[in-house]
Amino acid sequence: MSRVLVTGATSGIGRAFAVAFARRGDDLVLVARDSARLDAFAGELSASTHVNAVPQVADLLDATDLVAVEARLHSVDEPVDILVNNAGMGTYGSFTSLDIDREDREVRLNVLTLVRLTHAALGRMVAQGTGAILNISSLGAYQPAPYNATYGATKAFVNSFTHSIHEEVRGSGVHVMLVCPGYTHTEFHERAGLGPTSLPEFVWQSPEQVVGAALRDFDRRRSVSIPGALNKTLGALSSSAPAGISRRVAGAVIRRT
Repeated sequence: MSRVLVTGATSGIGRAFAVAFARRGDDLVLVARDSARLDAFAGELSASTHVNAVPQVADLLDATDLVAVEARLHSVDEPVDILVNNAGMGTYGSFTSLDIDREDREVRLNVLTLVRLTHAALGRMVAQGTGAILNISSLGAYQPAPYNATYGATKAFVNSFTHSIHEEVRGSGVHVMLVCPGYTHTEFHERAGLGPTSLPEFVWQSPEQVVGAALRDFDRRRSVSIPGALNKTLGALSSSAPAGISRRVAGAVIRRT
């Protein structure tokens, strides 16, 4: 049995990870901002799966709250065995039309928070020779993302950073894995300002499908999980295409969503 800390745990992919790990019999530390929603979810999980699901209310853009989560990851008495860096945000629109303060928050949450939490967890894990970190990125990291410029750039950072850390700790007993979902039915797109889209249903996955594929790859000790055959193909094509082509294609697709 492991203890798993999941950020952004009350909705979407984070919630699906929490449910999946609980069904495996793992205890949980659930991190999210909405205390009522978080407490209710933790209670439901504890009652239905009989694991210990502990809520930790935290706004990861608040310095004090972030330090508290870092301290939880440093704990030796109740160590976190697996960290799922899932919390993130996105924005949509022409960069010049977007609120720069929100873009700033997006960079801090998607990049700096992930870096700090990875650092907080990794030192103890490497010292003990065991543990795992799953960093949730996006298929959008594989090409320029017009109208999602800041989001795509933050996820490109997450990809590069995670690959590098994976290599640094290879052979240490610590497993670091990158998860790159494609379009997924969550609250994320609504919060990013995308609203309804015209994309066909076959390009979408559920959070449960994403997490199921990610955990299969995690159990196989893979370094990268791209859930879904279509997403794997798109990722390969995007990463191999010249930037001039991929950015035009991405811009045309996003404008039509």
